Amino acid sequence: MNPTSDTDLIYLDYNATTPIDPRVAESMMPYLTRWYGNPSSNHAQGQATRRAIDGARSQAADFLGASVSGMVWTSGGSESNNHALLGAARLAGRGSRIITSAVEHPAIAEVCRHLESEGYAVTTVPVDGVGRVDPDDIRRAVTGDTALISVMHANNEVGTIQPIADIAAIGRDHGIPVHADCAQSVGKIPVTLDALGADLLSVAGHKLYGPKGVGLLCMRDGVKIPNLMYGADHELGRRPGTENILGIVGLGTACALAQEDLEDEIRRLTALRDRIETGLLEAYPAARVHGDRTPGGRLPNTLSIGFPGCRAAEILAHLDSVAISAGAACHGAGEIGSAVLRAMGVEPQHAMGTVRISVGRMTSAEELDRAVPAIVRAVRQAGSA
Repeated sequence: MNPTSDTDLIYLDYNATTPIDPRVAESMMPYLTRWYGNPSSNHAQGQATRRAIDGARSQAADFLGASVSGMVWTSGGSESNNHALLGAARLAGRGSRIITSAVEHPAIAEVCRHLESEGYAVTTVPVDGVGRVDPDDIRRAVTGDTALISVMHANNEVGTIQPIADIAAIGRDHGIPVHADCAQSVGKIPVTLDALGADLLSVAGHKLYGPKGVGLLCMRDGVKIPNLMYGADHELGRRPGTENILGIVGLGTACALAQEDLEDEIRRLTALRDRIETGLLEAYPAARVHGDRTPGGRLPNTLSIGFPGCRAAEILAHLDSVAISAGAACHGAGEIGSAVLRAMGVEPQHAMGTVRISVGRMTSAEELDRAVPAIVRAVRQAGSA
């Protein structure tokens, strides 16, 4: 894409990353320019940054319905996922089992693959045609050596929301902790420990209008897993290293802002998503929408749509004014298509031409009305290439 300027670009790739909300940036500025002390220091500079970290922890804990003692700051969703999976597996011991799904983000799938290379077992349950896990498949997969069940809350490509509460109930019945990768769901739909019933949640700051390079592993009281790293006793001894004060303050503010108007934002995003979906289907009736289209079945901001006879990369090559993704931005769809769409049984003709459109806080209806004809033109150009 080669827009003439940033202002020319219609940004519809919020699932890849979100812009920092100006209010988040404003909250971070004092810790970039004025308060720089080490939070472990006893002097005024250090105590100021310590209070900032503790305040942000309270904001995040309130948003996620957790205790402040269960919040561990990390470098992002991938680290949080690694900590949950590696910690649970190693606590149980070599040979123990992880149960996960066929549509996980690489930050889960690749960790599972690594654990297999170390002698651990991994059971991957399938999904149906809309990308949804059947809790009965989880129940049947449970064995006496199962150390953790890890299923993402909402899929990053198609937006389908998983029945985490039902899966968590299975975990409780068998005394197995349940982890949910909530990187895509936090800030878009309600996410709390109690509502989901999960024991561990992963959060990525840059998915909810916070800065990149910061995240959270949220743990229910009483859940204990080994450290991922070792060193000094930061984060109550659970994650060594001087804290990322700037990022932590930003993520705390992002959590507080998301909590303020979540229900109104859900309605607004749903209307925007449906607006562009309707426009594209009217212009290109042969297209197919992927994911669970029942009310509340997918993220309110996410549209995964496949255009037969095209390749996603060629569609993007013809778009110079709209930012969308071919599958997931962090790992790409490639010539064999998306692993998520393959797991859902999507026909290759639709899978290869699938793009992901994700709206967000800064998206306007006027932008979508300009984006629809631009995308349709790109699809037709790609189809004739």
